[in-house]
Amino acid sequence: MLRACLLSRVAGPRPPLIKFHLTFAAFSSSISKSSAIPKPALHLDPSYETLLNDVDISLRNSKINPLSVHRELEIVSGAPFSVSPELSIEEWSPLEPVDLEVDGHYEDREHRKSPAALFGSNQISVVVLPLELQTAINMLIANGQKTTLRSDSMRLFKTSVEGSSEESWDSQYDTVYSSRQQAAKHAIRDGTAFATVALPAHYSAITSVFHHVRLRLEPSWEVDRIIDWGAGTGSGLWASLYSFHDGAQFDENFSEKTAVASKIRSYTGIDKREGLVSIGKKLLSDLPTSAINVKWKKSYREEDRVLHQEGNKTIALSAFMLTSLPNTVSQKTLVQEMWDSGAHTIILIDHNTKEGFEAIASAREYLLGLGQTEVEEPETARLDIHGCHVLAPCPHDHACPLLHSGGTPLVCGFSQRIQRPSFVRRTKHSGVGHEDIEYSYVVIRRGPRPSPMNTSVGRVGAIGKRRVNEDRLANTPLKELEIYTDETGAIPDKGNETPAIQPIVESKEGILEPPELQAQLRREAYQWPRLVFRPLKKSGHIILDSCTSEGKIMRLTIPKSQGKQPFYDARKSSWGDIFPHAPKNAPLERNLPKKKGQAGASTGSDIGKRRDSFKDRERPSYTAVAEGIREKKKKSKRDFALTRGNKVWKD
Repeated sequence: MLRACLLSRVAGPRPPLIKFHLTFAAFSSSISKSSAIPKPALHLDPSYETLLNDVDISLRNSKINPLSVHRELEIVSGAPFSVSPELSIEEWSPLEPVDLEVDGHYEDREHRKSPAALFGSNQISVVVLPLELQTAINMLIANGQKTTLRSDSMRLFKTSVEGSSEESWDSQYDTVYSSRQQAAKHAIRDGTAFATVALPAHYSAITSVFHHVRLRLEPSWEVDRIIDWGAGTGSGLWASLYSFHDGAQFDENFSEKTAVASKIRSYTGIDKREGLVSIGKKLLSDLPTSAINVKWKKSYREEDRVLHQEGNKTIALSAFMLTSLPNTVSQKTLVQEMWDSGAHTIILIDHNTKEGFEAIASAREYLLGLGQTEVEEPETARLDIHGCHVLAPCPHDHACPLLHSGGTPLVCGFSQRIQRPSFVRRTKHSGVGHEDIEYSYVVIRRGPRPSPMNTSVGRVGAIGKRRVNEDRLANTPLKELEIYTDETGAIPDKGNETPAIQPIVESKEGILEPPELQAQLRREAYQWPRLVFRPLKKSGHIILDSCTSEGKIMRLTIPKSQGKQPFYDARKSSWGDIFPHAPKNAPLERNLPKKKGQAGASTGSDIGKRRDSFKDRERPSYTAVAEGIREKKKKSKRDFALTRGNKVWKD
């Protein structure tokens, strides 16, 4: 019977089925045509809108704060249950958002570090070229020869990597022409290429150093005059205009700042390279700098010396100039002029290369020697303030341990990332939007070095406070819940008998206000070690190779057992930071690797984790030896007697 029914259904008339298919096809085609039409907005009832808003707020605020105080169960006397009165739609209102901050100590991810670690790692993440400077360079490129810009840039700044077919770009300008006619012919073209490729890189490095100097000195310190040796196209001027500003003290949003609001009132650029100086003047032509006295000179003169009362507000700057000078005598003369200028702050910056670091380190020792001479012989000093000390990056005034290692030369350098403007990407034919600029620097400050501080404030952040609260909560005794009914009598008021759990523990840094805390950290930072290499981050400990106040390269090991806060601060530390926490175990002094054929211990060869392996090293060849001999013969005895290498700095 069932089979007969199935057959009768299968053998039934098919026209209705065909009609159904046609109807469905027509319906599907209408759907595809109407899908392109945007759907109208959905109008909800006001009560539904209020309900959805309340649900959205409750979901956002559903995260439990670990610092919140536990609440006890309360029994409300009266009716066993209550019915909320009905409200009309007009009386409904969305719930007010709940503030997630609890007693001002809500755990923000930005403040998970301790205040001391935040102070030591305060760096500019990415430098953005100001809009005024980008506009000036774009106008310079538009009015120049675009066809020769890339070829000139490649000729001046593109270098090949040893042992590889790849090529890289640098910002070192050391081109020497055979005659003055050739130099004058390429002056404007070289200046345009310099402003396109090297100026943004130099600007980022100078801005980074200015940022660190402002962080380390007191907030009342102001600058209104810059004397720039090796001004070039004005990278020091542009960096000073936007670094010493009327706005916030540490603001990375340079693109919204203007040069008119700068505190700089006088700028003196000293440079003999006429092509670079002419381009620097063109970049400033459309900038409203009537309130700034800008002067360009070919050499330093005695009348450029600042007055005694203006020395504290003056910076003597030399950026990427020492290695471009022909010999060591010229470098020493430049450093001597910076010292004689009377500026209280002297800043030297150069490339992160062996030559650049040696020039910076030699100039550092020479300036410290001049300051020591003033202390020993006060009658020779021109200023009332005697001596000098290193403000950054060194935490000491001793001899540089990397310069006088006697072994394989290592470079003390740092890095700053810059957001590449469009004209840099087009010139280099690169789609990468950022670039890391490496540099070496030293900041010398007149006056004696501040005395060491024996205090340790600002060592506890959100991580440490949470750990303290967890331990306090774990040690709190448990209480049983007591239920009172009408038969047992009235409910006693024991609210005052239950001790409230404090979210934080009173500590020494809790007494200090934020300005006082920053001032105390600023004084303590003179003794904090500087991370001169990238930290080695393991699962159970962090290794920090640092330059310490003893004038040595020490290896600091921060294990997880030292505490959550020190371990977290060490794990989040970066190359170039100053680290505030003392290690749990005694630090290990690292001996630098010796050169081949020299006697001595080879421990410490892993400092910096040099990546070159034995297989990648260049094999010695007779051709290379012959070329080296010919290069040595080209240097005459007169040039050697004039320069004498590093002995010039000791004369």
